[in-house]
Amino acid sequence: MKPINLIFYTILVFVFGCKTNSNAPKSVTNAKDYNQYLVVEKNEMLDAAQQDYMFWEKKLEKEPNQFPYLVKAAASQSLLFNQTGKIEYLINAEKKLVKANIATDYKNSSYLRALARNYISQHKFKEALKLLKQAETIGDRLKSTQKMLFDTYLELGSIDKAKSYLSKIENYKDFDFLIRLSKWNDHNGDLDKAILYLEKAAEMVEASKNKGLMQWAYTNLADYYGHAGKIEASYIHYLKALEIDAHDAYAKKGIAWIVYSYERNTDEALRILNATSASYSAPDYHLLKAEIAEFKGDEVLKNKELNSYKVAISNTMYGDMYNKYNVLLFTETKSNNEKALKIANIEISNRPTAQSYDLLAWTYFNHGDVEDALEVMKNHIEGKTFEPEVIYHMAEIYKANGKIKEAKSLKEELLESTFELGPLMTENIKNI
Repeated sequence: MKPINLIFYTILVFVFGCKTNSNAPKSVTNAKDYNQYLVVEKNEMLDAAQQDYMFWEKKLEKEPNQFPYLVKAAASQSLLFNQTGKIEYLINAEKKLVKANIATDYKNSSYLRALARNYISQHKFKEALKLLKQAETIGDRLKSTQKMLFDTYLELGSIDKAKSYLSKIENYKDFDFLIRLSKWNDHNGDLDKAILYLEKAAEMVEASKNKGLMQWAYTNLADYYGHAGKIEASYIHYLKALEIDAHDAYAKKGIAWIVYSYERNTDEALRILNATSASYSAPDYHLLKAEIAEFKGDEVLKNKELNSYKVAISNTMYGDMYNKYNVLLFTETKSNNEKALKIANIEISNRPTAQSYDLLAWTYFNHGDVEDALEVMKNHIEGKTFEPEVIYHMAEIYKANGKIKEAKSLKEELLESTFELGPLMTENIKNI
């Protein structure tokens, strides 16, 4: 899962008929640009990762005490997860990395960082922090550890500590610093600076012709451009990422979002997603398809995709990775109130950020506890995040508590984020 992502919502609201292509703005996409990437073909990177994994597994069979082989095999498993989205690969990588760290008595900073990186992918941020603090004490390749400590503290909502680590790694000629400075500015609501620093980082890796980092920079720039309303630039950068890796599922998903949210072409968005999910599987694809189906007015498809999502997340290997999505889904049904509350509190325990507290506030709101929702907002959310989804929840909670002026003020801000929030959310915003 990418650290900077497009925000997809699953709020299930009343549909005002089929709105496909209704009042759609000028198209920026062209199927001729991306059709070539939708065809399921031989994935050389996937094949190489599978062969690499088999190679190290055979080495381990002959020499099971060679823990460096465990780390090599884990790296192959992590790459397989990135290429396929299959959670089994990520969990298998974790198991091998744990074995390698046990073999070295948790005293190899490189192995500690590798396991921490795996835990971050699983949203096990506190576990990752513990490992990174150990790596920091060891001191080997300290800057690499400090960069990851910035990431982890920011995810945990420890803003002051994140800021202190950002200052420790300051180097405007370093790609890793620039992308973190970009993330920092995005967190603080300064999207222009976030884009500026990420553009500089992209120029840097373009000069070095590091295709892996170029691909990462392009998809994240595409996200930022979308948030800023620069839809054509967003589309172009997703295509740039696909030129590097025709199997980049995240870039395809980003194009599908443009086709759906901006162009209102639901059938084409679903075609892109269906083609992508033929070779890449992740539960949230079902939620996005369900949202598009609802906007289209296809209740049968919506229910089918929601059921598929529920089946997917029944796999316990996902752990807490989909807590946010689950709360947003479960709050819509009164019978799932206790389940939503439980998950929201787990997420707060895992990462006490404004976004996590928002899940609790939104659960209270959806079940009529509007005063409790407002209290959570006041104590843990107001002024601590610029995420449009949270701002929308805040506006609804203000409105429910009679704070009409405050709600209207947020409405104006939200109307500038309709692409990011999507058509269904836009209908709700108009009614604030």
